[in-house]
Amino acid sequence: MTASKTTSLKAILARHEVVLLLVIAVEVLLFSTLGRRFLDGSNVSNIFRHSVEIGLLALVMTPVILTGGIDLSVGSMMGLCAVCFGIFVKEAQLSPLVAGFLSVGIGTIGGGLNAFLIARLKLPPLIVTLGTFSLFRGLAEALTKGSKSYSAFPDSFLALGNSQVAGLPAQVWIFLVVALGIYVLVHHTTFGRSFRAIGFSPEGSRYAGLSVEKNVSLAYVLAGAVAGLAAVIFVARLGEARANAGIGYELLAITAVVLGGTSIFGGSGTVIGTLLGYVAVAVLNNGLKRVMDFQLLDRKISDMASELSGVLTGLLLIAALAVTPLLRILASRRSRSQN
Repeated sequence: MTASKTTSLKAILARHEVVLLLVIAVEVLLFSTLGRRFLDGSNVSNIFRHSVEIGLLALVMTPVILTGGIDLSVGSMMGLCAVCFGIFVKEAQLSPLVAGFLSVGIGTIGGGLNAFLIARLKLPPLIVTLGTFSLFRGLAEALTKGSKSYSAFPDSFLALGNSQVAGLPAQVWIFLVVALGIYVLVHHTTFGRSFRAIGFSPEGSRYAGLSVEKNVSLAYVLAGAVAGLAAVIFVARLGEARANAGIGYELLAITAVVLGGTSIFGGSGTVIGTLLGYVAVAVLNNGLKRVMDFQLLDRKISDMASELSGVLTGLLLIAALAVTPLLRILASRRSRSQN
């Protein structure tokens, strides 16, 4: 093998997407060995059926993080939109279709609030979305008085979360359409490519003539709208609208984005990387549950799967955040040793 071919091979293997594919392959091999029927068609379908909402949030979190921001409120926004959907259908007697559009509209308004505070008033994204995280969840709990939930939705609506179309869960087709739209936006439009420029240097972007406030606002509004869509899918899958919908989903979404190679400081990242990060998180969560259910008969012990999944997801997030600084340190030491 020539030196050029060796260098090319090393460059391919060093790509973040390739590393993630290897991580996913190891996860699949491990869980198919330890668990039972992990690779069955029904379980593979369930992996995506039960995680589409996280994938949607991860997709719209990508433009937000590319601009150098963060949105901790998307999970709470899901809860608020889910409750509003239930109210629209069960109390206002609206059709699920109309209620769905209204719920997405509420998500858009919530995203607009984040956009106004961050882009117009120049408040820190972390502080703003931490505040709206509590605000949206508090509104959801107030509307349900902390315990009320809505159920008994029409079967035609529940089919959105529990039926299959052309061999795939119905909601996966919605996810694929959203993924394609965000991929085209981020990678094939001037507007979308500006997200990286803003994350790399907001002031430089202004000098280049970019409307930084407008573009950042769009990222947060889009995040709110898709959070509303995720809420509708969540209700269709569970058949219940409740205030605790989406709890912890913001952490899983951020983990998928950062694990996919998007810099938490903004300026670099890809939608393909986010999709691979989402698959890695979804496979991890499902695999742990399958293994625990198969290996342990005691349900109290088996219920530890969710806690263990949370621990490992947190470790994945920390590891993903630490990769870039560690690589910089290693590169700096290597250059010093060569000099």
